[in-house]
Amino acid sequence: MGNVNVISHPLVQHKLSFLRDKHTGSKEFRELVEELAMLLTYEATRDLPLAETQVETPICTATTKVLAGKKLGIVPILRAGLGMVDGMLNLIPAAKVGHIGLYRDPETLSPVDYYCKLPPDVQERDIIIVDPMLATGGSAVEAITIVKSAGCKSIRLVNLIAAPEGIEAVHKAHPDVDIYIAAVDERLNSHGYIVPGLGDAGDRLFGTK
Repeated sequence: MGNVNVISHPLVQHKLSFLRDKHTGSKEFRELVEELAMLLTYEATRDLPLAETQVETPICTATTKVLAGKKLGIVPILRAGLGMVDGMLNLIPAAKVGHIGLYRDPETLSPVDYYCKLPPDVQERDIIIVDPMLATGGSAVEAITIVKSAGCKSIRLVNLIAAPEGIEAVHKAHPDVDIYIAAVDERLNSHGYIVPGLGDAGDRLFGTK
């Protein structure tokens, strides 16, 4: 069973409070999402393998460590996931970025996919799927299924806020996927929104309704 990793770092929790505030405007909201994504990426990549190498410092030769193993890929779920990409690339600039377009049917709350473009070598990469909100879990489950069908074996899911229902859905469908989140909220309301949550992340990122 995949692990649920709740990042309780004080900086994460502080920034998340401002993100939730309905008075936070789009510019500050975007900046906070980018900063939180960077902080969560730090935690989500904590167990990446390392290999020893030799470097020449101004003083002498030193034995140091560099990343080893598979290369990384970031796959945001459109459109809100786009707000997390730049923050993640600040830490892992060599990662390739794919895109999966999904929207939630307002009647059934089920995901409908409309776009998918993944790196051609996705099966050779450790993939991090990102979306600010893990609500019903439908979009995350579908995105993971799409990436797995492309041949990828190593997948992590990074969200800012999750509902228990979404976590359960991901674990039921994909028990091998670890989840990294800043907060687990109370529940979903009748419209499929997380309570207390922060509203519609895409609308708040891009100033739409």
